[in-house]
Amino acid sequence: MKFTPRQPGINVNVTPTHPLKELAILAGGLLTIVVGVYLALGLAVDLMVPRLSMELEKKLAGAFIGKIVETEPVAGTTRYLQALVDRLQDRCAPLPYTITVHVKASDAVNAAALPGGHMVVFTGLLAEMASENELAFVLAHELGHYAHRDHLRGLGRALVLMTASTVLLGADNSINNMIGQGMVLTELSFSRKQETQADEFALETLFCHYGHVADATSFFSKIPKDGDPGRFGHYFASHPENRRRIGHLEDLARERGYPTGTPLPLPAELVFTNQPS
Repeated sequence: MKFTPRQPGINVNVTPTHPLKELAILAGGLLTIVVGVYLALGLAVDLMVPRLSMELEKKLAGAFIGKIVETEPVAGTTRYLQALVDRLQDRCAPLPYTITVHVKASDAVNAAALPGGHMVVFTGLLAEMASENELAFVLAHELGHYAHRDHLRGLGRALVLMTASTVLLGADNSINNMIGQGMVLTELSFSRKQETQADEFALETLFCHYGHVADATSFFSKIPKDGDPGRFGHYFASHPENRRRIGHLEDLARERGYPTGTPLPLPAELVFTNQPS
């Protein structure tokens, strides 16, 4: 009798589902997991930021501040900016931070509020300033981010990872250093609501300090003439965005009765170089 092997009814080694369908199901599942983790981390940031102690924030700052190197040509500028920030804080913008100003020689037209009260100002931004009042508004804008702790929300999910590694491994660990090295100052970003609140804080601080709001919007109005708004970091998103911000500040100044006075000149001895260090 000839033996005829019996074929199994179902081949367990071959799926009846089309490979492309399986790929789509797998990709969809992974995307769902990624989105869930992203939303969870975002919620963790919102819950954690108001409760983050100043001591822990200063420890986290180490991963960022280590990359900031001040060069000799901007040392005098640093002293001037520090004195201006100190006056703004003492008189009109008291914050639970001791702000330390760092000047970075770079053509980036930007400034940044970093954890631990470290404010970075690029010489490319300073080169655009035409008066002390204009400069004071930009510095007060950064103080506004500190007042609302936007600088921590801006770092977002990196902050969650750094906090966890700091609690578990201490402030000086390889994970924090890796995350800090990977962060670029110009990547710090804020929402339109946060920017509007910082603008309003700066306008109020400018009036408190000088008794008027001269040059509160001067820097914004230069952007269409001076270059692509994309160069201007987290301050500026597009030309219409700038016009809206200017209009909002002008309307707010009228509503509050803030007068427009005469701006103060910048010290003649200050030289702002745009050459990177």
